[in-house]
Amino acid sequence: MSHIAILGLGNWGTALAKTWLDAKHDVSGWTIEKEVYESVTSKSINEKYLPDIELSNMYTTMRLEECLENAEIIVLALPSSVILDVVKEVVPFLRPSHVLIDLAKGLSPEGGSISEEIIEILRSNEKLNPVAVMTGPTIAPEVAKGVITTALIACNDEFVANKLVQRLTTEHLLLQATDDPTGAELWGAYKNIVALACGISDGLKKVTEKGGDNLKAAIFARGFSEGCLLLSEMGAKPSTAFGPAGIGDLYVTAASPYGRNRTLGEKLGTGLNLEKARAEMHMVSEGVNATYIFHQKLAERGINNHFISTLKSLLDDEIDAESCLTKLLS
Repeated sequence: MSHIAILGLGNWGTALAKTWLDAKHDVSGWTIEKEVYESVTSKSINEKYLPDIELSNMYTTMRLEECLENAEIIVLALPSSVILDVVKEVVPFLRPSHVLIDLAKGLSPEGGSISEEIIEILRSNEKLNPVAVMTGPTIAPEVAKGVITTALIACNDEFVANKLVQRLTTEHLLLQATDDPTGAELWGAYKNIVALACGISDGLKKVTEKGGDNLKAAIFARGFSEGCLLLSEMGAKPSTAFGPAGIGDLYVTAASPYGRNRTLGEKLGTGLNLEKARAEMHMVSEGVNATYIFHQKLAERGINNHFISTLKSLLDDEIDAESCLTKLLS
C-alpha cells in the first residue's frame, strides 16, 4: 500500500483518487474549492466534477500541510497556470522521501517545461526530490469507472519511473515507464492544441454542411504530422510520438466527447468567440494556454509554426472557424 497525496480534485485528480482507493492505497486529497471540499467530506462524492463516483475512505482537506503529512507520493493534479505557485507552497513541507508526479504538461511561461520548472524550484530550495511526469490517453470519467487505460510515467531517473509503475499500476490503470519526460510532456501539451482544432470541425458540422468526419480526420493527420516534426526539434524522442503519450493521447483527446479541449473547440466551431466559449465550461481547457505559450516560445526561436499560428488567429478572433480550418489544411 502506498500513501498518496493528490493536490487538486478536479476531473483527473478525482479519477485517480478513485482508482487508487479501489486498489487499497491510502489517499488524501487537497482542494482550494470549498464546494468540492464540502461535497467530498459530507457525501463522499465530488458533485462538481465527477458526481457519479463514490470516494469513500479518502481524507480531504483544504490545508496543504495536512494532506502531505503522511504521504510518500505527491500527485500534482493542477492546471498549468497555477501548478508552479502550488509547488512553492509545498516546498516547506517536503521530506527527502517524497516523490512528485506532475500531471500538468507543456511549456511554462517562464521558459522551460513544467516539470523542469518544478525541478528548478526544488533545487533552488535545496530539495533533491525526484519529479516524474504522468501522461497518456486518460479520459478521467472512464478511468474513474474502471475502463482499462494505459499511461506513461516518465522520469530522467529510470529507477524512479519503474518504481512508480510498480507501486501505482492497478488492475485497470496500466502504467509504463519511460526515460523521455521532455517528449512525454511536450506531446501531453501539444495534443490539446490539436484537440481544439478537431473540436472546431465538430462544431462546424453542427452549423454547416462543410464540417464532417473527412475534415476532422484531415485536421488530426495534419496536427500529428506537424507535431512529429516540431516536437522532435524541441527535444522529444521520435519514438514517443507513436506511443501512449503521443498518438494515443492525441487520438482520445481529439475524439472523445469527454475531452475538454475538443469540447471547447466545438463551441468555437459553432461561432462562439473564446470568451463566450470558456464561459460555458467549468473545467480548464489547457489547449488555449498551450497554443499561446507554444506560439510565444517558437517566436523567440524564430520559428513560425503554421498549425499553431493559425489556431491562435481564431482564438484572437481574427478569423472565423471555417477560415481557420481551411487555412490549417492549406
